[in-house]
Amino acid sequence: MRALTRRRLLVSASTVLAAPLIARVAQAAAKPIRIGVLGDMTGPYSVFSGINTIAATKLAIADFNQLHPEIQVDVVSADFQLKPDIGISITRQWFEEGGVDCIIDVPMSALALGLVNLCTQKDKVALFTGTATEDLTGKACSPNHVHWTYDSYSLATTVARALLAKKLDRWFFIAADYAMGASVVRDASAAITEAGGSVLGTVRHPFPGTGDFSSYLLQAQASGANVICFANAGEDLENSVKQAKEFNIESKGAVLTAMLMDVPTVRAIGLTQAQGLYYSNAFYWDMNDNTRAFTRRLVAVNNGTYPAQNVAGAYSATLHYLKAVAALGVGAAQSSGRAVVAQMKAEPFDDPVFGRGTVRADGRMMNNTYLFQVKAPGESTSDWDCSKLAGTVSPQDGIRSIASGSCTMAKG
Repeated sequence: MRALTRRRLLVSASTVLAAPLIARVAQAAAKPIRIGVLGDMTGPYSVFSGINTIAATKLAIADFNQLHPEIQVDVVSADFQLKPDIGISITRQWFEEGGVDCIIDVPMSALALGLVNLCTQKDKVALFTGTATEDLTGKACSPNHVHWTYDSYSLATTVARALLAKKLDRWFFIAADYAMGASVVRDASAAITEAGGSVLGTVRHPFPGTGDFSSYLLQAQASGANVICFANAGEDLENSVKQAKEFNIESKGAVLTAMLMDVPTVRAIGLTQAQGLYYSNAFYWDMNDNTRAFTRRLVAVNNGTYPAQNVAGAYSATLHYLKAVAALGVGAAQSSGRAVVAQMKAEPFDDPVFGRGTVRADGRMMNNTYLFQVKAPGESTSDWDCSKLAGTVSPQDGIRSIASGSCTMAKG
């Protein structure tokens, strides 16, 4: 009887010891998780996307694999040439034939809005880390995507409220003529008028292909505005600011500001021309020891370009997505992107880039938005030391509330 009991105990112990090994073997036998980076590889937004987003995504995978070496993760990438129809075609092929489980980046609001239904239909995951429009967690919210890093509402209201507090209350917008530009103008205008300010006018320039902003700047100057706000990005923003300086617009009493500026753009303009300009952002490389360490790791593998907020967001969102995959199991995660997004909302994110936070029911990452001011040349201590912190806005104050938004999914 004792011998039989002993044999049973040994069999039971062997089963318990083998269980983790069996789980690892099962995971290893599963198809790899595949992430598709859909970005701008060579165009005007490539410094915020493309190879830099790919590098950040791979860093997140490497960090995840330190915890879960048994889960294989692959990365594929494509340049959608800033054409929404090409981006949708690439994504459909990835989902139907390429084994892609999740897409990330998408630095164009029109494309992101077009991908929402496709991701829902195919039950895949979209991590919109480079997209501005707040509609992704408003009227276009869905259970298959999250909106990471920033949106038009948080960026626009952060800058607008700060300048209105300085009695700068007559605004003129120079905006890119697409979904992002429209979202920024809409959200900033609402904040301005609610605070008693006025919007004196808006001009929209074609995208891409605009090189001469002189006529738009002259209209802004003639309006009598004391704030000229650029609702564009990348090379367009760079050229707008440089040409505004050539016209010496600030000497006439107007302040320049931007809703979608980032460190690579500041550096491209140069501190001499950009100094004093206010802008909002969700990330800055020199915020703390963790952001500096992340930046050192990234610049070692991407030819030395310091990270924009989109790039930092790609790292953060990838890491949180993969932790959700691990919690569900690879098979379950690949069967239902909706389940992965639900898991991302159920557990807080925690990473060295943004720290600890949550994903709200409408899919919005809850993180701080910061107000920065570009340094004067004499204040800078290194090539990428471009900006100083001028204010911090909590997610509760800087992100549109679910109650005031239009996401029926989150209100139900």
